[in-house]
Amino acid sequence: MPLARLFRTKSVTRIQADAAAGIGDGEHTGLAKELGVIDLTALGVAAVIGAGIFSTIGNAAFNGGPGVSLLFIFTAVACGFAALCYAEFAAMIPVSGSAYTYAYASFGEIIAWIIGWDLLLEYAIGNIAVAISWSEYFSNLMEGYGLKIPAYFRMDFLTASRGFDAVNDLLKQGQTLDQIREGSKAVWLAHQAWTTAPQVGGLHVICNLPALGIILVITTLVYIGIRESRNVSNVMVALKVGVILFVIGFGAFFINTKNWTPFTPNGMGGVLKGVSAVFFAYIGFDAISTTSEECKNPQRDLPRGILYSLLICTVLYVAISLVLTGMVNYKLLQVGDPMAFVFGPQGINKPIVLAIVAVSAVIAMTTVLLVFQLGQPRIWMAMSRDGLLPKVFGSIHPRFKTPWFSTIVSGALVAIPSLFLNLTEVTDLTSIGTLFAFVLVCGGVLILDKSDQKIERRFRVTYINSKFIMPAALLIFIVMAVTWAPVREFMVNAVTATPAAGESILRAYSHKIPFLVFCLGTVVLTFFCFTKNLSLIPVLGLLTCGYLMTELGIVNWTRFLIWLAAGLVIYFGYGFANSRLNAESGK
Repeated sequence: MPLARLFRTKSVTRIQADAAAGIGDGEHTGLAKELGVIDLTALGVAAVIGAGIFSTIGNAAFNGGPGVSLLFIFTAVACGFAALCYAEFAAMIPVSGSAYTYAYASFGEIIAWIIGWDLLLEYAIGNIAVAISWSEYFSNLMEGYGLKIPAYFRMDFLTASRGFDAVNDLLKQGQTLDQIREGSKAVWLAHQAWTTAPQVGGLHVICNLPALGIILVITTLVYIGIRESRNVSNVMVALKVGVILFVIGFGAFFINTKNWTPFTPNGMGGVLKGVSAVFFAYIGFDAISTTSEECKNPQRDLPRGILYSLLICTVLYVAISLVLTGMVNYKLLQVGDPMAFVFGPQGINKPIVLAIVAVSAVIAMTTVLLVFQLGQPRIWMAMSRDGLLPKVFGSIHPRFKTPWFSTIVSGALVAIPSLFLNLTEVTDLTSIGTLFAFVLVCGGVLILDKSDQKIERRFRVTYINSKFIMPAALLIFIVMAVTWAPVREFMVNAVTATPAAGESILRAYSHKIPFLVFCLGTVVLTFFCFTKNLSLIPVLGLLTCGYLMTELGIVNWTRFLIWLAAGLVIYFGYGFANSRLNAESGK
């Protein structure tokens, strides 16, 4: 197998022509063009403002303290570099497929398959996580109205089992059941789920029915059409942004500035522990680019929608993180519903606001589910057009003008696992997949900048020559690492490890491998900056997103690589031979 065949590329002109021809299901090929810049911005806000602001921000604040607001800013800057690159690609190649399509034009088929397979993981796992959070908020909301969902039908098996063990351990330590119930509602609820669950053949029947239900509803809406999805999204986005602004304004009156001291109680290391939770919140702007073929004027509106949504969401995230950590001590925020918590009995105890937050959280997470379920089928569709997946994945419904089969498959891949998976297990995996996509998009811009393709660019990342900037920056950092204690301490912590009890030295140091690879990659990239005059903004996107990937730990890297390996098996078993480029080459 010649290596060159793995890296065969589709020109931008060819990609545009294929999309215009609607390669897919015979006569039923056209997607309905319904989206304008306001709709795209709303879709971005819909995807980004959801589980992060209502759920995962709690764990991030617990690790980083009030300084988690700095992490939102740093992550937004990293996303900003990637967003500019996405905007350039979206204007250049206004077709469905997002980073998959962009990689096909720049890196070649094998990398395109890898990123496409990665995006399927990103969207599926991301929506599973959001569905689980949605279930928790919805169940609590229903309980407030007297409609109590049995504990064993509102969580996963693993959470219930851990809760049962945790309660038993606390009982052995001398605590009473009443003390446990008052101390941790989540642990008590998990214990109740385990002890009250019906059993079949000795197996506890525990599953998350609300998560399943909402995915089925959203999948039906996405199946019916983009116009209906857009209208529902716009209304819900307006409602949730209004509520968030109200919460920020109202909560500001209850801020105790003493809660902001110390601002970074666990140092920057503690702040960066929240990378996965925070970055999970930002992956939504990627989904906007999957709707390219349903935009009225994609080359003008897509870049605006991507950048507007990122700016709006960053301001809201920073503001809400400061308000939450100002209202209560950060140590209390390691809960599944931090925004509801601060207005509850253990916070400032404002039942009316608590009710508003509960309703808005359900609405917010519903919009996230909607946008992610819009994005995933369109990536399946783009891969099918190229022959990397069976043709049926590219089939467009004759009436609804949606990729109907891909929508059904996407719904099933989210709905079924959401019954059984745990929130903690899925968030990190989503973040590493997203960062990988961002890295490739930034790299793709650099490659196309140096290609000989004649490409019309309606939007272009501002060119700043990195020839001398990057070597100078690297040299300054090296000098600081030697002479300035904070940077030296950071580097020592980044490359050394102290084995925990019972842990081998090899395992302890394995967590440092991603950072060491990043350091080597930075040196290599700096060399190319000097020799190839690379554009600075995509380079910064590569470095910032690449560094954030190193913060996710070797366990997540291992899971991610296993997923990619499984994808390569499918590619070499089906995609490579059935690729349209392969068929046209006559080989």
